[in-house]
Amino acid sequence: MIGEINIYGVLFPPLLIWVGLALLLSTLIRRGVAAAGLYRFIWHRPLFDLCLLVMLTGLISLTANRFF
Repeated sequence: MIGEINIYGVLFPPLLIWVGLALLLSTLIRRGVAAAGLYRFIWHRPLFDLCLLVMLTGLISLTANRFF
């Protein structure tokens, strides 16, 4: 996808939108993992959270490029 996304006259790069969406999904997943008590099995919590955000951003970007 080349170009910008126009939201009410303001142009945003697509990566900014994908990272914002990934951040929202990441927050939901992190809350679910914390509620289930699965963080006790994870060695480095901040590293896990960063990897989750990067993987979700890549997945959303790949999906958006295929369908738009």
